[in-house]
Amino acid sequence: MNLGAWHEDGQGLHRDLDFSGFVEAWTFMNQVAVLAETMDHHPDWSNSYNKVHITLISHDKGCVTARDRQMAEAIDQLLASGTV
Repeated sequence: MNLGAWHEDGQGLHRDLDFSGFVEAWTFMNQVAVLAETMDHHPDWSNSYNKVHITLISHDKGCVTARDRQMAEAIDQLLASGTV
């Protein structure tokens, strides 16, 4: 898995991840879905086989906020935990 890095632009915080296969990517997305429900902050994302693209932005504010940064940090911790 490529841990990549978050980058920010006017459209949000973005991260692209490559996993070893579809099941690993889907497992990660399931884990983030639970995290998103817990934090009540949901990503915009897409998946194609082993690739996941994530965008975090506070749509109600029209920009990146502390909630987005907290969600990015939580996703980073999930990845670092080795449970994906």
